Amino acid sequence: MDDSLLPVIYLSVLVVLLGVAAVFLFRQVLRTRRIEGTLNRLQTKLSKEKGTAQEYYELGSILLDKKLYSQAIAQFQKALKAKDLEGKENIAIIYNALGYAYAAQEQYDLAIKQYKEALEQQPGYVTAMNNLGFAYEKKQLTAQAVEVYEQALVVDPKNSTAKRRVESLRKRLVPST
Repeated sequence: MDDSLLPVIYLSVLVVLLGVAAVFLFRQVLRTRRIEGTLNRLQTKLSKEKGTAQEYYELGSILLDKKLYSQAIAQFQKALKAKDLEGKENIAIIYNALGYAYAAQEQYDLAIKQYKEALEQQPGYVTAMNNLGFAYEKKQLTAQAVEVYEQALVVDPKNSTAKRRVESLRKRLVPST
């Protein structure tokens, strides 16, 4: 290979890598702008007038992503009180998100209560089961965690989270000889 060609190859590779990085950066900037625009729009609207359950839930979800848990909790509670909230599955999703926000603040008793409420609304809600199992684990309630993960596996046998966690927890429950 000609030595004069080597710098051209290196420069080409560098340009391609920079181009790929620029595309990813541009996509991230657009995504962030869209989220910030939605956040701003919802905060402005909801500070002036009552919103729908969907709007409160959407705002709460954005606040969860931003790790503003106490603000997210307030929005989820407003979503549950909204008059237009319909469908047990929608209610279950909000209770699950509320439980997640409490768990993120290490308020596991409150999280467990919310996850159980989500499961009352929608008994086969696997995500809430996984989250409930996690909260039980954090409370050192291993037997309850195993039971919930096993219920999740009955509903969804391919649930990798429940499979992994139940195997790990069973090892802790079995006394070593």
